[in-house]
Amino acid sequence: MKVKVINKSRHALPEYATSLSAGLDLRANLDEPIVLESLQRALVPTGLYIALPEGYEAQVRPRSGLAAKKGVTVLNSPGTIDADYRGEVKVILVNLSKEPFVVEDGERIAQMVVARHEQVQWEPCEELDDTERGAGGFGSTGRQ
Repeated sequence: MKVKVINKSRHALPEYATSLSAGLDLRANLDEPIVLESLQRALVPTGLYIALPEGYEAQVRPRSGLAAKKGVTVLNSPGTIDADYRGEVKVILVNLSKEPFVVEDGERIAQMVVARHEQVQWEPCEELDDTERGAGGFGSTGRQ
């Protein structure tokens, strides 16, 4: 799939790390580092502007290594970039650790997955079909 992109960053376009990767690594595009104190959040620019085709979205997700090793994650995970958005792609990072974290220019801060989606048309009704689970909520399917 081809996606139009404007790259106003100082970095190469996002790439897949391996031939089977689902996500493209997004990099911070900063004039100076951002220090994230414990529990602080920041909107981090990437310098990228994209035009997705109709019926697609881009999901911004945490990088597992950054989350596991540093406690830094994407706050609204996954963040959605709609096909009609034309502004800069930015990432809301939050530091969940007790130590300050410095975001450097060019650092891989998140990953982006492009996915097809559908829009629903509501069909009002009075009753839903029965299932084995029924109305069972969180944890209702048990532990195995």
